[in-house]
Amino acid sequence: MSAHNTTNSPHLFCFGLGYSAQAIARQLLAQGWLVSGTCRDQAKADLLRQKGITPYLFSEKQDLDGPTDCMRGATHLLSSIPPDESGDPVIHRHGEAIGEALKDSPLRWIGYLSTIGVYGDQQGRWIDEECPTNPISKTSERRVVAEQQWLEFGRMHGVPTHLFRLPGIYGPNGRSQLDALRAGHARRIVKPGQVFNRIHVNDLARVVLASMHKPGGSPIFNVTDNEPAPAHEVVAYAAKLLGIDAPPEIVFDEAELSPFAAHFYAECKRVRNDRIKQELGVDLEFPTYRQGLAAILAEEA
Repeated sequence: MSAHNTTNSPHLFCFGLGYSAQAIARQLLAQGWLVSGTCRDQAKADLLRQKGITPYLFSEKQDLDGPTDCMRGATHLLSSIPPDESGDPVIHRHGEAIGEALKDSPLRWIGYLSTIGVYGDQQGRWIDEECPTNPISKTSERRVVAEQQWLEFGRMHGVPTHLFRLPGIYGPNGRSQLDALRAGHARRIVKPGQVFNRIHVNDLARVVLASMHKPGGSPIFNVTDNEPAPAHEVVAYAAKLLGIDAPPEIVFDEAELSPFAAHFYAECKRVRNDRIKQELGVDLEFPTYRQGLAAILAEEA
């Protein structure tokens, strides 16, 4: 199935149509854009097609079939696929073909969804985009490599390229502490001084769209809300909204976290978001988790 742009509509091609990328796609489709991109299996492809998105299969086991043809006509390119040992798997496996597609493509913007994990542990300090990267995990080290690969790819092809460094993402459809509480999975782990940054998925999408409409300028944007906060306070607030008792507090040293969960508690930083406001003109719809969780609950009613 082809999504070649035979109209004057802008066209996003997205590598990795997961939760965040689909939120971006929804807003673009509502504005009359064409959206196409990749997913991992046929069942997901069928669901995307029902939403008006042209799907193509791509995974670690399956290369994109005819990437030059798939990409032709795209005006905007976004990647949300995690890195692997090579750094970015899209550039490693299809960079040359994408470059070929760009020779006769109107591409005018490239975006890459990264993570604030590239800053490593900042011991609770406030930081901005000028903070040097200092990854402390293998995954975040690979993110730094992938970031540089995308910036270099953009420079090589003369296309403005933007990195979006993301914190924890929450939103509707099973992606908030409201859902964790209902499912009985929420835990209130207390580690003194520990805070986490977060962003509502709809605000994330609004930042990316603002960048698409204003390519160039700064290459890096921190996409966070205004208030880094302890995770146990967020759980308590979600419980209050639901009118139920919050789970008991658990001291961090007694929490018996999995290695994956413990990784998040090994880093503490407060990430500033001034640049998305000043350069992109984004006024967050959900400036803290309180507005975000309340809106999710209201939407479910």
